[in-house]
Amino acid sequence: MKSVVNDLFDYDGLKIYQYEDKFKFSLDSILLAEFVELKNNTRTIVDFCTGNAPVPLILSTKTRARIYGFELQKNIYNLAKLSVTENNLDSQINIINDNLTNALEYIIPESVDAVTCNPPYFKYNKDSSLINEDEEKAIARHEIAMNLEKLMIAAKYILKNKAPLYIVHRCDRLEELMDCLLKYNFKVKKLQFIYAGYNKEAIMVLIKATKNGNSGSLKVLPPIDVLQLKTYKGIFEKGE
Repeated sequence: MKSVVNDLFDYDGLKIYQYEDKFKFSLDSILLAEFVELKNNTRTIVDFCTGNAPVPLILSTKTRARIYGFELQKNIYNLAKLSVTENNLDSQINIINDNLTNALEYIIPESVDAVTCNPPYFKYNKDSSLINEDEEKAIARHEIAMNLEKLMIAAKYILKNKAPLYIVHRCDRLEELMDCLLKYNFKVKKLQFIYAGYNKEAIMVLIKATKNGNSGSLKVLPPIDVLQLKTYKGIFEKGE
């Protein structure tokens, strides 16, 4: 596979390594990074399923916090490492080649200020004809190496009390997501739906949930129509 280095959308000066035929950063990663709320006392961020590191790279333009990215697949991990080095961010971003289920081997329990995740979107059924024959693509798209429950457990262990978990996912799994968050005592605080035209069904949802958060005060932010966006920067409501 041939790797290339490209501009990371309109983030001035940021470069990202990708393979020509797969593992390219996508809109959902950009939207997730822009959805994250950063505070002056944010010191540590962990990005699960980091891929070639678009979320850590974008967050580095907004904070001086230490950022960890977990990527299980070796080839994609290598792209992420190249991307971090290309942008001279080795002192801020640390990419870890391991499954998020092993997070406690690298991260002190209850020490993290925010977790982000753009996970595989599809459940795994080994008998399904929809599973990609390319193993790397299959792992990236299907819950082969992790699932929502494992994500919640890992996030719960490393997050500080009341700290947020940010997820982007498909709307057709929103009910399952909400149930799983509730099971591990995450309270949903913000939702934002993403459309490709307002006359169509939502294609994605952004979720902010806090560990051991208080009930109530759920906000549903104005929807985003990606067909109307000229830039992804500065389009999200910030603050509590």
